[in-house]
Amino acid sequence: MQTNKTVTHLDCTLRDGGYYNAWDFSSELINDYLEAMHAAGIQVVELGFRSLENQGFKGACAFTRDDFIHQLNLPHDLQLAVMVNGKELATESSQEQTLRLEQLFPSPASQSSVQWVRLACHLHEFEQVLPASHWLKKQGYRVGFNLMQIADRSEQEITQLAQLATSYPVDVLYFADSMGSMTPEDTARIISWLRKGWQGALGIHTHNNQGLALQNSLKALDEDVTWLDSTVTGMGRGPGNAKTEELVIELAKRSNSKPQLTKLLSLIRRHFQPLQNKYGWGTNPYYYLAGLYGIHPTYIQEMLGDSRYDEEDILAVIEHLRVEGGKKFNLNALDAARHFYQGTPRGVWQPSDLFKGREVLILGTGPGVADHKQALESYIQRTHPLVIALNTQSALPSNLINLRVACHPVRLLADSEEHLKLSQPLITPISMLPDDVQDTLKTKDTLDFGLAIQPDQFDFADSYCTCPSSLVIAYALGLATSGQSKNLLMAGFDGYGADDPRSKEMQYLLDLYQQHPASLPLTAVTPTRYALASQSIYAL
Repeated sequence: MQTNKTVTHLDCTLRDGGYYNAWDFSSELINDYLEAMHAAGIQVVELGFRSLENQGFKGACAFTRDDFIHQLNLPHDLQLAVMVNGKELATESSQEQTLRLEQLFPSPASQSSVQWVRLACHLHEFEQVLPASHWLKKQGYRVGFNLMQIADRSEQEITQLAQLATSYPVDVLYFADSMGSMTPEDTARIISWLRKGWQGALGIHTHNNQGLALQNSLKALDEDVTWLDSTVTGMGRGPGNAKTEELVIELAKRSNSKPQLTKLLSLIRRHFQPLQNKYGWGTNPYYYLAGLYGIHPTYIQEMLGDSRYDEEDILAVIEHLRVEGGKKFNLNALDAARHFYQGTPRGVWQPSDLFKGREVLILGTGPGVADHKQALESYIQRTHPLVIALNTQSALPSNLINLRVACHPVRLLADSEEHLKLSQPLITPISMLPDDVQDTLKTKDTLDFGLAIQPDQFDFADSYCTCPSSLVIAYALGLATSGQSKNLLMAGFDGYGADDPRSKEMQYLLDLYQQHPASLPLTAVTPTRYALASQSIYAL
């Protein structure tokens, strides 16, 4: 098969963008989109997935059935494509694969509005899925294969995959920069390796983790790739893709023609800008780091959509996945990475020296501390509790705070300069922290109290505690309990909104602690949304 020198621009917004809105696009948006794609000169539009999997609600573009397509206003010369995930066809039984294909495509191409079927495969699925091309061609469909996650594979592996494709009726062979980790130089190298085994049409699907999606697409074009993917405003999983509006401009420039942008820009203003404001796709430093380290972008997307993850959480997860590997998204791996501390806890300092028999006042990070500052100051001066502040909480005068508690490695790294300025000793699992964090705190007076993370568990030892998460309040509760304090007063634990997942996580943690037979009495002394015993700081 000879390479077609005509460039084919394929827009896959409704398929790749559906990861944000569960493929639930309105009919108005889809029809406006189709009109804009036709006006902009896009040759092929991938309307969505074609799938047999039906778990949880997903919109029409997750299935893209023929009866749905027939309801749309289709421009007469705009080619339509659907994508099938290779895992749905990866089977050792040819009969099983044929049965699934018959369910996915009950009508031949002559009776369908779909001309193109693209099959997205991981490397281990490729050989099993390739035979599907024979069945699809017999039904009159044109066939593309998208190879995913090949950026870090060897020349031999990539060349062998390309050679394998030559034995099947494949119209275009794509490769995807799945992790967004490729540079233009990487792009050219992968293409040269594919060309050693495949002389047919080549395509590229780029991700924008490092802001290089457009550059990688244009580099591929220079290297004789003739199929280019893009999405409107870059809408796609994680940081998104090459932007259709930019690629239209670049392709027009190369052909000395004027880009037709009016309807496309109107589409963006009316439909996609509001969606982007709502879902927030596009690259940022987190996606950049994920691309740099070959981490699946869904990890970042999940964390950015979950308010429990703040900046230090996300950076800690990225660092964990950089070391442990994060090419394949796994929700359990995400949770484990967030909680950092794993393995045998270490600690040398015993808090009972300071805490035993004492009333402890914990200063949280909520506005309640500042709002009731005078009452808290008066109480401390009258009764002299042991006052511990979480992280760098400094709403009260320094001389009224005895100790500070911190345990999150990235937060410690970010706050290291502030900790060095603060006068109080810092309680932290210093010997368990990464070397770079230990180095930044080497001149700080630290008390080494160990920490282990075990789901659904609190436990208390002389020089360490076991907690269900690495939240600093969990560590502080473990510390005070291991130290055999008398009771705990809590200020600045205002809480979050009822629907905020941080509220549920915090309430679960507090409930779990209070169910432990060794737990101490907890009393909130400033306003709180949590189900805690509560008294007013003004009447203690």
